[in-house]
Amino acid sequence: MFNPTPEQVRRFFCDVYQKQRQGLPMEALETIAAGWIDQHPEYHADLADADAAVARVYDGKDGRENPFLHLSMHLSISEQCSIDQPRGIRQAVELLTARRDSLLNAHHEAMECLGRMMWEAQRAGRPPDGEAYVDCVQRRATRD
Repeated sequence: MFNPTPEQVRRFFCDVYQKQRQGLPMEALETIAAGWIDQHPEYHADLADADAAVARVYDGKDGRENPFLHLSMHLSISEQCSIDQPRGIRQAVELLTARRDSLLNAHHEAMECLGRMMWEAQRAGRPPDGEAYVDCVQRRATRD
């Protein structure tokens, strides 16, 4: 399993941003990442300087979220949907997308469920509960 360091993650997104700006060819995962980067122009300044991005501490104290965590969660949800793992996540995200009329908004809501699942697993010292995660996304897809 691929387990990149925070520096590698930050450099990956910064490299994708540079390739995108220069019109260079990209790998499949880079193309997906570029699409999410396009959806988040508020992160472009962070992505423009890889060395500054690697050095910066994103602890939320300045009121800003970590753009690399956020974009990584978009990639995770995209990958989960592509292979329907955990089972049912593809349909749940599709339903939420239809309900919110926006894939971006659906991902943002799914991120809340994904983050909660990971937090609960870490807190309890157990594996992530994929079923609870899918249930959370499905509940959001069926409420206003």
